[in-house]
Amino acid sequence: MALRMDASVNVLGDRLEPCSRDPLTGFFRNGACDTCAEDRGSHTVCAVMTAEFLAFSKYVGNDLSTPRPEFAFSGLKPGDQWCLCAGRFLQAHDEGVAPRIRLRATHARALEIVPLEVLQEHALDAAGG
Repeated sequence: MALRMDASVNVLGDRLEPCSRDPLTGFFRNGACDTCAEDRGSHTVCAVMTAEFLAFSKYVGNDLSTPRPEFAFSGLKPGDQWCLCAGRFLQAHDEGVAPRIRLRATHARALEIVPLEVLQEHALDAAGG
């Protein structure tokens, strides 16, 4: 059965912009934070990695910095953009270590977990227009 992708709409109500092709990110590994019902982690927040966030993520059990060649994953480094799980982003926000994000590349489904005001607080791009 093929996965049915949700509409590619960002948190601002516009067309979802790409997040990263190098490294290739997203639940669908299409470079965008697209999602679907099967994406239980809601990989919808386009974040710019920081050393602080990568250390936090590893500490809470999701090591994003160590290469995993068996999954064709070279590991993330500060400055890389990646589609984070919305819940992990909110947890990082609550702990004061949330990375900056790109609103135009963050999927609207992130709003089911993270309030828009929290996303805007960490946004690199303008909140509108």
